[in-house]
Amino acid sequence: MKSSYFDGSIWSYITLQLVNIIIAIFTLGLGTPWILVRTYRWESEHTVINGERFRFNGDSVSLFGHWVLWWFLTLITFGLYGIIVRVKLISWRVENTEMLGRYEY
Repeated sequence: MKSSYFDGSIWSYITLQLVNIIIAIFTLGLGTPWILVRTYRWESEHTVINGERFRFNGDSVSLFGHWVLWWFLTLITFGLYGIIVRVKLISWRVENTEMLGRYEY
């Protein structure tokens, strides 16, 4: 059995989050799909599970379309759909993640 590990550094994570904060401020929160895609991509690039690398292929423009719909449904259901949004987001993330194959050490 191959090992599983995460090889992202604290400095690359801090840099990622600082840029994400800047995006959030300058877009007044409308850049959230871009922030999520950047974060998911970084996490996937640095994750090895059972010797297998992963790649996140999600596109922030397609997520933005879902995001607008999900917020609209949350508003018209007085927040009830917000419970479902988290599951929808996880589903979208998994659908857009692929296994690259064995990682040679």
